[in-house]
Order: sequence, then structure tokens, then C-alpha cells
Amino acid sequence: MLITRKHIPFLLIYSRILIAMAIGLITYLGVQNQAILIVILMSVGLVTDIFDGIIARKLNVSSRKLRIWDSNVDQFFWLIVIGSIFYANFDFVKENLLWIGSIVVLESLCYLLSFLKFKKTIATHSILAKAWTLSLLGFLIDLTLHSTSHVAFIICIALGIISRVEILFIILKLNNWTTDVPSIFSVSKLNSGTLIKKNKLFNG
Repeated sequence: MLITRKHIPFLLIYSRILIAMAIGLITYLGVQNQAILIVILMSVGLVTDIFDGIIARKLNVSSRKLRIWDSNVDQFFWLIVIGSIFYANFDFVKENLLWIGSIVVLESLCYLLSFLKFKKTIATHSILAKAWTLSLLGFLIDLTLHSTSHVAFIICIALGIISRVEILFIILKLNNWTTDVPSIFSVSKLNSGTLIKKNKLFNG
């Protein structure tokens, strides 16, 4: 199949699968300069996540299929990345298991509720969820480089809880499954069929 410009967004999404697998392999093998390599690969992964949507909209190829793939690959990417970094810093995880577990539970509830209500995975791409992703990157970089984290961890946990709770309320209030819901305040407009204003950088 001939690869054209229109395939770039999907290629960026697929690249995160390879990046995640590379991070997992680096952690498992314990290669030299492991921390620096992981930080670089994580950062590249985040850049692909930002630009796949921007490029898709620029090329007018943004679709529900692409947004669903984006969400699912994001989950795979962060599961592998977080699992790898937590594996390398297990003592930190044990000390903060309650807070980390709270995010895992809330994230699981979001997916469970979406499946129960819509029979589909979540793909809200809310602005708060994007902000949490940035805080997650900051925390993981801090943990990777220093084997501990304080302020970055607190910010990540706070934004994680707030953004997951918002997603739960979004799912509960939505009449029909949809992608790209900027915030809980957009739901009533979406339910009424009103067009909503979306941020070109962060959302739809």
C-alpha cells in the first residue's frame, strides 16, 4: 500500500506502540543509561500524541476511528511506560500504593462505566485529561531520574483524580457515546445537538 500524507496521523499513533515496547525492553534488560533513554522515548511518545491529532485535522482526515485508535494506543503506551518505570522503582510504588491505586481504580471505573452504558471504550480527550497526561509525564521523568518524586507526584495524583472524576460524570451525563468532549460543561450542549467550541491544540 502506498503511504501518503493522509497516513501520517495513524503512523504517529502506531509509533507509540513501538516506543512503549522499546521502553519495556530497555527496562527489562537494564541497559546502560536506561533512565535517559526512557525519558527521551517518553517525550517522543508524548510529541507523537500531540501531533497526530493536529496533523489529522490539518489534513482533514480526523475521524472517530482515528480518535478511538488514539485513545486505545494511549492506554497501551502509558500502561507499558508506567509499568516499566514502576518496576524499576518498586520501593516508591510500595510507599505510595494507596494513591497510585486510587488512580487505577478510577481509571478502571471510567472504562467499565463506558462499556456498560455505550458498549464502547472512552475517547473523551478532555482538556483536564490532557493536562493530567502532561503532569504524568513530569512525574514519571522525575521518578525515572531521581528514583523518587514529591511535588510532581502530588500534582499528578491531584489532576489524575479530578480528571477521572470528570470523565465519570461526562459518561453518566452523555446521552450518546461521542469523542472529543472538552469538559463536563460541554455535555448539555452535545446532548441537545448544539455545536461546541473545541480547542484546536488539545481537543477535536
